[in-house]
Amino acid sequence: MVAGAPQPSAFPAPERPVAGIVSPAWDNESRRDDGREAARVIAALGIGPGQTVADIGAGTGYYTVRLSPVVGPEGEVIAQDIMPEYLRDLEVRVAAAGLENVSFVRGTEADPMLPASRIDTALMIHMYHEIGQPYALLTRLRSALKPGAKLGIVDLEREPLYHGMPRTLLVCELKAVGYDLVSITDLTSGYLAIFTPGTPPPPATVKACRR
Repeated sequence: MVAGAPQPSAFPAPERPVAGIVSPAWDNESRRDDGREAARVIAALGIGPGQTVADIGAGTGYYTVRLSPVVGPEGEVIAQDIMPEYLRDLEVRVAAAGLENVSFVRGTEADPMLPASRIDTALMIHMYHEIGQPYALLTRLRSALKPGAKLGIVDLEREPLYHGMPRTLLVCELKAVGYDLVSITDLTSGYLAIFTPGTPPPPATVKACRR
């Protein structure tokens, strides 16, 4: 937790359902590869050698293990999750694959607990709808991002209760805490929304978006 950062209680709760965490995996990895999901997301975000990428809500590590060779030995993938058992299983997978540029961070629903000013690109893949305190978490994430960093969010165009996030509502929530929309691209399943951190508003002025 960053010293002097606003407390989670300074931010509103989302005025929408929050989906429960039911699985560390969104879908079968082979099907996702057939749709070129990871390849398209990595290309759209311009992820490359030497970058530090945060895989927030890493789960089984579908993106973690695919990002590792892309950023290379001079780069780093930070696999983050709030579920300790998911991180333990992912550590085993990473070790078995011989990936040496992956580190692990356990976050909270209000704070990703990432190192300050280290992240070139942050990813939230099929998990934004499960964040219990999105306004607080997005604000805390900002301190971990380098100047010019990008945030990529992949989700489905359906209601949060059914493990999706309508894109108009997503954009509203990100803008509420000062993130600027760069683009939204349709994927084989769902969409990719890319944001950059803009000017943060005072926490007391943040209003929850309504569906």
